Amino acid sequence: MGEPLYEQVVGKVADGKLNRPCRIYAPVGTHETLLAYLVRRLLENGANTSFVNRIADATLPLDELVADPVLAVEALAATEGQLGLPHPRIPLPRELYGDKRVNSSGLDLSNEQLLASLSSALLTSAVQQWRAEPIIDAELDQGVEQPVINPAEPSDIVGYVRETTEDEVSRALDAAAAAGPIWFATPPEQRAAVLERAAELMESQLQSLLGILVREAGKTFNNAIAEVREAVDFLHYYAGQVRDDFANDSHRPLGPVVCISPWNFPLAIFTGQIAAALAAGNSVLAKPAEQTPLVAAQAVRILLEAGIPQGVLQLLPGQGESVGARLVNDARVRGVMFTGSTDVAGILQRSIAGRLDPQGRPTPLIAETGGLNAMIVDSSALTEQVVTDVVASAFDSAGQRCSALRILCIQEDVAEHTLQMLRGAMAECRMGNPERLSTDIGPVIDADAKTGIERHIQAMRAKGRKVYQAAQSNAQDEKEWPRGTFIKPTLIELESFDELQKEIFGPVLHVVRFQRANLEALVDQINAAGYGLTLGIHTRIDETIARVTERAKVGNLYVNRNMVGAVVGVQPFGGEGLSGTGPKAGGPLYLYRLLAHRPEDAVQRTLNRQDAERPLEATARPALLMPHQALEKWATAENLRDLATLAQRYAELGQGGTVRPLPGPTGERNTYALLPRERVLCLADNEADALTQLAAVLAVGSQALWVDTELQRTLYRRLPADVQACIRFSKDWQNDKLEFDAAIYHGDADQLRTLCEQIAQRGGAIVSVQGFAHGETNILLERLLVERSLSVNTAAAGGNASLMSIG
Repeated sequence: MGEPLYEQVVGKVADGKLNRPCRIYAPVGTHETLLAYLVRRLLENGANTSFVNRIADATLPLDELVADPVLAVEALAATEGQLGLPHPRIPLPRELYGDKRVNSSGLDLSNEQLLASLSSALLTSAVQQWRAEPIIDAELDQGVEQPVINPAEPSDIVGYVRETTEDEVSRALDAAAAAGPIWFATPPEQRAAVLERAAELMESQLQSLLGILVREAGKTFNNAIAEVREAVDFLHYYAGQVRDDFANDSHRPLGPVVCISPWNFPLAIFTGQIAAALAAGNSVLAKPAEQTPLVAAQAVRILLEAGIPQGVLQLLPGQGESVGARLVNDARVRGVMFTGSTDVAGILQRSIAGRLDPQGRPTPLIAETGGLNAMIVDSSALTEQVVTDVVASAFDSAGQRCSALRILCIQEDVAEHTLQMLRGAMAECRMGNPERLSTDIGPVIDADAKTGIERHIQAMRAKGRKVYQAAQSNAQDEKEWPRGTFIKPTLIELESFDELQKEIFGPVLHVVRFQRANLEALVDQINAAGYGLTLGIHTRIDETIARVTERAKVGNLYVNRNMVGAVVGVQPFGGEGLSGTGPKAGGPLYLYRLLAHRPEDAVQRTLNRQDAERPLEATARPALLMPHQALEKWATAENLRDLATLAQRYAELGQGGTVRPLPGPTGERNTYALLPRERVLCLADNEADALTQLAAVLAVGSQALWVDTELQRTLYRRLPADVQACIRFSKDWQNDKLEFDAAIYHGDADQLRTLCEQIAQRGGAIVSVQGFAHGETNILLERLLVERSLSVNTAAAGGNASLMSIG
């Protein structure tokens, strides 16, 4: 239809035409491709400010229609005094989180001058022999150093590490116990200032840290930059929270805390664990992963340089079976923070289960483990965007993220077309040494990891499953593949979701197909696997988003975007079930798990402060509290005044059913929800304690699991029907199939130890136990909640409409 116009423009003047050169701008492709293009053009041209729309307005002066936009900008600059002045209500990247917390800085890898500087720094890093040995506030032993090998190039020795001896572990524990009280006595404002100095030092050493991450952990440059930024964000986030919300006379730390971090985020998670424990006033014994001690050692040096006393923070490199076990099993340790496998988390829970602190409380374990993370794609999703997000979610970092996509669930109607495009995208991924900017996928961490992944792929082939592997062909890369621990991006088609029973930690994506009518059954299958870390959804239908997000039991949900790269304070990260204990890292509850004592309304005050900046988005508390209100009315009618007062207090403190908006970039909506745990095991041998537990459980909207005894049955018969509906009975909670995901106990210390050991032996998800003496009412209500983060790509469905209202 543009041909007559084209001929008019390029035709000869003698023929009454313009005789002007003309470039043709037109879509080329299939009808299916052009349809999406047409919709985008209609959206653009339909906008009130578009040229096509304005030219039809007869009241608009011609001079205004054809006004030079450059002149308009220059005129505005003359008025404002600056060219390109930003909108006052749209923050610059550094001020994205407001005036209390700065955003971390990154690197522009398209800047040639910056790349030249980075290249020089990396060459300097490559010739330096990095070393990691115990950094303790005590005498050091002698020992044999072991080389740390670059997984992409085994001939490259990145540095050397010496394992901590048994005597050094004992001396470090003595030092931590001695230094702890001094650090706790330091005012929260000073602790925060030290962490912020560490963040500044870490940013100033960005380039040298990148060099270690690329060589020691096999990180691509983009991943390494993101990791340093995350570490810096953790330091700023926890420093800000402790400055705003903590006071030494009311917030008391646990004591010596052991931090055991993984190799897949050897700087970010390592720093995040340490920063949180230090911010709360604890002394820290940090054990890095065996594969990545060098960057951990550098992080500790930075923190010590920033002002952390050496006895307060100590580094103990070594094997988990030796150094880690000695640390965790020592009675002087008051808390354990762990990120790693589900199996090891269970071992740690059993190791500390029988240990109580001086106040008679169980030793806390914060565990963040992996998951069978799924992405659901329906027929309304934009295929190009799906493929981009699947490649990033499944294969970035060689699939070595806790949050990485493991199972892609595609609606049958669009499966073949989507998979065809996905295979093409995989074939374009460049796999090789991450020291080159052109590398998309680096190596897996070591030979053991490679062997385990390859064994799984071969097993799938033996079962007759379709296996597709591809990476971009490149002579230079292909020479490196046999030397390093590389695995091509792999796609395996399964017959059902249940075929995958455990997480495969590498660049392996499994695919299952589903019928639209079976969507809710699919979500139930995902839940039934027991994990609950991340879930992605790609759809253009709001109803589908609501159905999946309300039914899914996962900690982090992502809509129409990739499902990796959670940002501190924007998408608080952590799972539930087999995927972790909570609380979420980079979230408002994390520091409170690292305290031995705090005011009963501490969490409420922290959340209220956030609400003052960003009001609650939604709340389901009125509906959740109906049984609780029935209990309160019953207590008043029964003249149980203490119970009625306690129930009222719990109702004020409870946060179950609340949804809060979080800060973040435009084009993305992030929310944080607190929801009740499904069922809480309540163990008490008298009516008063049983009712205290019941009031706490109902205050968050959960259900109670009671042991079927005469005491509980008699009490149950007296309660109103709405309360009875929230109670289940078990004759033998240790062997019944009735699940519970938290426990409250009132009784003596010996029985509490036995209870913790019994729960630890059950297997499955780690269950947190709160123990109290008879008559105590200071139940921590946030421990009866799960946290859910939801991140929605609003740009995928037309953009951020809120920008139109900021003026």
